[in-house]
Amino acid sequence: MSNQSPTSSAGYGLYRAGWAMTGLAIAFLLMDASMKLLALPVVLQAQAELGFEGEGMARGLGAILLACTLLYAAPQTAVLGAIMLTGYLGGAVAVKLRIGDPLFTHVLFGVYVGVLVWGGIYLRDARGHRQQRDLGRLCEHRQDTRPGGRLGSHPGVT
Repeated sequence: MSNQSPTSSAGYGLYRAGWAMTGLAIAFLLMDASMKLLALPVVLQAQAELGFEGEGMARGLGAILLACTLLYAAPQTAVLGAIMLTGYLGGAVAVKLRIGDPLFTHVLFGVYVGVLVWGGIYLRDARGHRQQRDLGRLCEHRQDTRPGGRLGSHPGVT
């Protein structure tokens, strides 16, 4: 992903909005991860109601969330972090749906955070301001460095 600031004023505004969305998502996710890592009583009680008992579970989920968030926070690994956060948040949505929480306030909260995560990447991608935006292009910066190899291919597989 390119982190160069776009030159047009409209592009610059979108770029700044993307970083604002990213910052908001990171702040929330770091707060959530730290509360889980500290195994605060409110976290333990809420997780027990969801079927996740114990400090070990809280700290494990906190460590996973922290790792995903740190990957997302680094511009070079932001797309990988967003993919991993999408999986984490999808699990949260599934758990909330399973216990019958209210749809728009509880179940879809993970979707709202995911929109912040991906929206931030989408808006701050400078390439998108010079040409048509395409989410598939966010991963284009990856290149296969193996001689004669294709990205995503394995030796012996054509």
